[in-house]
Amino acid sequence: MQALTNFEYKYIVLKFCKTVSIYLIMVYLKFDKEQLINLEYSLDKEILRSNRAGSYISTTLSGCNTRKYHGLLVCPIPKFGGEKHVLLSSLDETIIQNCSEFNLGIHRYQGGNYEPKGHKYICDIKFDKVLKTTYRVGGVVLTKERLLVEKEERVLIRYILEEARMPTVLRFKPFLAFRNIHRLSKANMFASSKYRQASNGISVKMYSDFPDLFMQFSKKAEFIPAPDWYYNIEYLKELNRGYDYLEDLLVPGYFEVPIKKGETIVFMAGTSETKPVSLKQRFTKELKNHGGRVTFVNSLNNAAQQFVMHKKNETDIVAGFPWYNSISRQTFVSLPGICGVQKDLNTYRKILDTYVLHLENGFFPDDIHSKTKQFQSADASLWFIWAIQHYFKLYQKPKEVWRNYGPAIKDILNAFNNSTSKNIGITNEGLIYAEEEKIALTWINSYVNGYPALQRSGLPVEINALWFNNICFALDLADMAGDQAFIDQWKEMVKKVGSAFNKTFWHEGHNYLADVVRNGIPDWSVRPNMVVATALDYSPLSKEQQKLILGVAKKKLLTKPRIIQQILITQLQKMIQNKQA
Repeated sequence: MQALTNFEYKYIVLKFCKTVSIYLIMVYLKFDKEQLINLEYSLDKEILRSNRAGSYISTTLSGCNTRKYHGLLVCPIPKFGGEKHVLLSSLDETIIQNCSEFNLGIHRYQGGNYEPKGHKYICDIKFDKVLKTTYRVGGVVLTKERLLVEKEERVLIRYILEEARMPTVLRFKPFLAFRNIHRLSKANMFASSKYRQASNGISVKMYSDFPDLFMQFSKKAEFIPAPDWYYNIEYLKELNRGYDYLEDLLVPGYFEVPIKKGETIVFMAGTSETKPVSLKQRFTKELKNHGGRVTFVNSLNNAAQQFVMHKKNETDIVAGFPWYNSISRQTFVSLPGICGVQKDLNTYRKILDTYVLHLENGFFPDDIHSKTKQFQSADASLWFIWAIQHYFKLYQKPKEVWRNYGPAIKDILNAFNNSTSKNIGITNEGLIYAEEEKIALTWINSYVNGYPALQRSGLPVEINALWFNNICFALDLADMAGDQAFIDQWKEMVKKVGSAFNKTFWHEGHNYLADVVRNGIPDWSVRPNMVVATALDYSPLSKEQQKLILGVAKKKLLTKPRIIQQILITQLQKMIQNKQA
């Protein structure tokens, strides 16, 4: 048996990765009809797509909403502090032929009653650039594709009548919510069911301060006003979570559009009117902009881009869908992965520039878009410097980076060094303390009954590891940029902080770092925070210490490989053995 050359080994690994990529996409995103019509299965599979305006579409595989966060058009509303609101909850489609009606929609009502049961007509679902659902009703085959327009609060749905043996009409019934994603809509006398005509459609606005919702078609559509409340729509996930789970939705009426075999119709819902004649072309154009999912890497890149949000002159990152808006700490932590890995320096720079404008006395608000700014993060500004550090690795222009972000770096370091606050500052040894009653100042910030689930008051290990790293990076960058004054001010801090870090968090016999130290008493709970100290470019730890820490983390915190991982590893081993043979 002959040993593999380096080139042959790389070839096998690359081939294996490509196989895994296709396997992950083709296997995990392929469904048969029995699965699709099985509500127990399909209701547990959720779909989410966002755009670069902070809007998203989300529902289940069957099309039945099971969360209050689900909706066909969910978007931030400026007059409500940019918080996300569900405008259009869903759109029921009905196929009408020879006086027979087949409703493709599905809703769960109080008590677990499903009506209508349109999921039984789904015969295929495919994931490529966008989700494509195929319905079969007798001799009728109808496909539906949904996408969000980039940087706009607008959803487009393309319908194609693939097969039909007789004249066909499509009926569309919009279910309106007009409410915050965290609340539920209830029937009330203040909701307006009025509408006004728009080109090939209508516009509605249930409440003042909300934007108008325009609903238009690519061809002439007849709207029949028949306002009615649909009561007690039940959201299964909220019921299981113990939250309020019943909602009333307003249907202002319905649209009817004739369609021929082979014909395409595009529906649009958005916060501004558009020209119907351009809807088909717009859908095609937007579809081209959607990255394909040919490989696993492409799928990851596509997913990463969906978290970037553009608002007028600001660029930001959504912390997570559907619950969160922007969170400063999460933005900085995710920047190297979302923008750096793809070498999207333009977006990276825009996000850094957006946040520089919100730096106040060396600290960032938890959410820069919130009307009421809160400063409850001891480490967000430290992660900001770390994000600049990764930006510099890619950009490699020290003078320009220092010119653009040096003032912010100085403000942040000086804010900690010169702090007179009882809550956040540095000790005489040069380490950062963070402590505030009933407030969680680190990233572990879950609350139970108004109290932090884990307070972590004192000297948090990851914050002080960042502190050391940032001072070292700033000194190196200042040196390359020729800022001698900054170097003279901070050069003595490196040795001081490094020595204090080891003395405080490392004790012989433990072989790992204390998670937090308060009043000289270390908390030796094994938590992932200590891993940060081993991962930073500048660390006060020796290589041997880092190795020991990672060993403890792997033993105590790393979960066992999943079955699929074991299968893939076995497959790789077999490929290598076959190549050697």
